[in-house]
Amino acid sequence: MSDGLVIVDKPPGWTSHDVVGRVRRLAGTRKVGHAGTLDPMATGVLVLGVDRATRLLGHLMLTEKEYAATIRLGASTNTDDAEGEASGGGDATHLGRADVESVLPKLRGTIEQVPSTVSAIKVDGKRAYARARAGEAVELQARTVHINRLEIVDARSAPPYLDVDVAVACSSGTYVRALARDIGSVLGVGAHLTALRRTRVGPFGLDTARTLEGLADDFAVLDIGAAARSAFEVVTLDEESARMVRHGRPLHDTRLPGEAPVAMFGPDGAFLALYEQRGEIAKAVAVFG
Repeated sequence: MSDGLVIVDKPPGWTSHDVVGRVRRLAGTRKVGHAGTLDPMATGVLVLGVDRATRLLGHLMLTEKEYAATIRLGASTNTDDAEGEASGGGDATHLGRADVESVLPKLRGTIEQVPSTVSAIKVDGKRAYARARAGEAVELQARTVHINRLEIVDARSAPPYLDVDVAVACSSGTYVRALARDIGSVLGVGAHLTALRRTRVGPFGLDTARTLEGLADDFAVLDIGAAARSAFEVVTLDEESARMVRHGRPLHDTRLPGEAPVAMFGPDGAFLALYEQRGEIAKAVAVFG
């Protein structure tokens, strides 16, 4: 099995670890990982790496993500989604689309967001969700995230609730459940997610995602070189520089574009490494060639 990425359209009810286990069996290797967890309730794009491509995943996790979500105003839960237990809320029948639109500007741009209690963030070495489910009081610190897009797609009255479909584009580390919670809090009626579908991770969208059933019939990976070209800016090296990059040596006479890691390719088209600019020197982040 070649090194590369597998873009899965995760089904509902599966954990990200469940999907990794299934792909391990299909790929015939234990070396499979994923970039960015999806909750069991959520569906959509889950990026997996096979063999050497697992080393790309940490860098892919830093890219922007897009979601389609449904928020139910008028009820809060202890998990901020439909899988939790009711924890309050108020009648939302007096609210309309315009009321929700009025609070969205406060949640766009760079904001400080308190993650949902049942998140995968570690608190003293233990996942927050594990502590919460064990009955412990969990207090998480606010984190800086960026919301590029938060728009209403549709709104439907469902007394005593108001259901709102939204489109979200956000930085890594953003919790859409927390956005729902905060919208409900500002409007004073509580809220939680009833549906969440991730539609894009970096350059990988639903148009490139495969179902697990489809992968079982025809398992194929996106070659590691093609994956690197899709996800990162590319620099093609001459033979002398390629020889240095294969050994992870710093490049003193190369100015890389931007601040993010750049995919370095040899003159023969082989993917060699990820490098990033550090001051006047380009240094290796991960070497593959």
